[in-house]
Amino acid sequence: MHSRSLYFVSYIFAVDIGGTFTDLVACDLDTGAVAYSKSPTTYGNFGDGIFDCIRKAAVEPRDALFVKHGTTLVINSLLQRAGAKTALVTTRGFRDVLEIGRGNRTQPFNLRFRRDQALIPRERRFEIGERMGADGTVRMPLADEDLVRLAERLREEKVDALAISFLNAYANSEHEDKAAARMQELLPGVFISTGSSLSREWHEFERTATAAANAYVGPQTSEYIGEFDNHLRKSGFSGSLLMMGSHGGVLSTERVRREPIALVESGPVGGCIGAAAYADTLELGNVIAFDMGGTTAKCALVEGGRFAVESTYHVGGFDTGFPIRGNVIDIVEVGAGGGSVAWLDEQHRLRVGPRSAGSTPGPACYGRDGTEPTVTDANLVLGRLHPKRFLGGEMLLDTDKAAAAIRKHVAEPLGYAGEAGVVRAAQGILTIADLTMADAIKRISITRGRDPRDFALFCYGGGGPLHGVQLARELHIPQVIVPPEPGNFSAVGMLLADARLDTARTYLSDFDDAAMAEALRRFAVLEDESRVALEKEFGPRPVIFGRQAEMRYKGQKHSLKVDFPQADDRAALHAIFNREYQRRYGHSNAKARLEFVALHSIAMLEIRRPELARLAGKPKGSGSPAARSRPVHFADEGEHLATRIYDRYALRAGFSAAGPAIIEEYGSSTLVGPRDRFAIGTLGEIRIECGNH
Repeated sequence: MHSRSLYFVSYIFAVDIGGTFTDLVACDLDTGAVAYSKSPTTYGNFGDGIFDCIRKAAVEPRDALFVKHGTTLVINSLLQRAGAKTALVTTRGFRDVLEIGRGNRTQPFNLRFRRDQALIPRERRFEIGERMGADGTVRMPLADEDLVRLAERLREEKVDALAISFLNAYANSEHEDKAAARMQELLPGVFISTGSSLSREWHEFERTATAAANAYVGPQTSEYIGEFDNHLRKSGFSGSLLMMGSHGGVLSTERVRREPIALVESGPVGGCIGAAAYADTLELGNVIAFDMGGTTAKCALVEGGRFAVESTYHVGGFDTGFPIRGNVIDIVEVGAGGGSVAWLDEQHRLRVGPRSAGSTPGPACYGRDGTEPTVTDANLVLGRLHPKRFLGGEMLLDTDKAAAAIRKHVAEPLGYAGEAGVVRAAQGILTIADLTMADAIKRISITRGRDPRDFALFCYGGGGPLHGVQLARELHIPQVIVPPEPGNFSAVGMLLADARLDTARTYLSDFDDAAMAEALRRFAVLEDESRVALEKEFGPRPVIFGRQAEMRYKGQKHSLKVDFPQADDRAALHAIFNREYQRRYGHSNAKARLEFVALHSIAMLEIRRPELARLAGKPKGSGSPAARSRPVHFADEGEHLATRIYDRYALRAGFSAAGPAIIEEYGSSTLVGPRDRFAIGTLGEIRIECGNH
């Protein structure tokens, strides 16, 4: 545990539950005092890990003004199909929309291609009489008698949740609203979700899939939030519990209980917010936010201090998964983390991940009956981690067990004998993991028309700083940035998050002066709705708005989301669209006609947060910090090198040194290569200049 005393009660907690560790940061907003702690994630009861972190940090819930919480509960429930028993009711004739989807085949030459099964099986999908036109007019009234019969059937089926999604409800939600109210009356205690309350856009399949997913995770998420809130209240907490939304802002628990699908990527978002804040303050320009935790590695682009937000997210991947219509930070995620298991396939080829050892039993070196080798075991065997200084000495690692696991499962089956064979196998594990993560960075940058060489690599998470330099060298990225407390950085980012509410409406129109004027009028309506909602949930405070438009060349199917110009000028918007189209696809057509597809309004309400300069704390000692030394294996050199070991908390701003070096701290260690140099920046960040690209 690494903590600093908290003298007053005006502080906030941020809690991030990851696949392997649960992280907590507590910061006093008046004094700037800060405490950090980590505990293994407790899957039986997530709250146990959270309260263990609170105990380690020596803080009390009763003193907190806010608790900001990010969780992987929603995405895990969807991926593991561990949600509620859910039914779906649709317009007659549209019962199978979840299975028909878009009707496309994303892998046309894969003869074994199969999509994931729909969340709701066909026997629990029902149709009723009603019809709304695309213009919002009623074509067929809602059949109340159908609802009464359906309620009897659902009562017999003992369903826990119900999704309601009617055709064209985005244009007029009257029938969905009436059906939801009636079914809530007939089925008290059943969680009910409507498509139009989650998305007012014309994508019928995506809106239905979103309603189904929201209902599927609703009971479990509501129960979890309620229990966690109750435990906090019993501990004396009287402040506000806020949940980290996938769009990069915090949400009230009242909203999240209605719309739990907004938490689908709640966990990784905090790090992106923190990376954007540091990039903006330090004037870093463009950075790639790279988070390597215990289970996965994630990356996102931050350009000009802003991260990209996409309108559609695919649970389980684009090819075989299903879509969620709702704003989610644009993140690429791969199954390569500290706990990723190394294994041999049927052809005796070495693979790493996506399966993870998790927190239980964890890597072999944890000594908790884990027997399979992982990335953490490989880092320990190669000298990158110290067995007695992991998590500041809270957790002791067993080098012999790590080496034995690598020897048994990788080295000997591949014909590598002795200690040298174990080292070679361990390096092979890291090389494959690094290539997997480098591919993720290429997907978030090159496939979106960006050159990674124009970015700095901003590394955090427990494993990010250990692997950052090698990834940068692989991709010819010149600079690596490691923020203070990288092991808890996603939670740090949550401290910096403001309240945010995103709304969108379909707006199909030619791009002319009249359409521009109508778009401005509709933006004003959306902003009024958002202001009222935020003030209801957070109280009267100033609200800042952003505007974006989905547009396309006339005749195209797919659209592109671009920022609306502050001057509200049509020519400027036309130029912005062409410029973004050129960057994304390598060509554009300035003479082609455009059309509007949808309007997006972003409302931000500022919440009090700490200053970045205070989060690093003050270094210990004075003068030149003493450095120990130990042998560490480097792949490019093919041997162990004497490597200086620094205590990060002893390094002051302005200190610099050449590699090879390892900089140790509570939640992570930073590796500096033999040809690299590092320096400590003004906010306590480590800046590594990578040599010999």
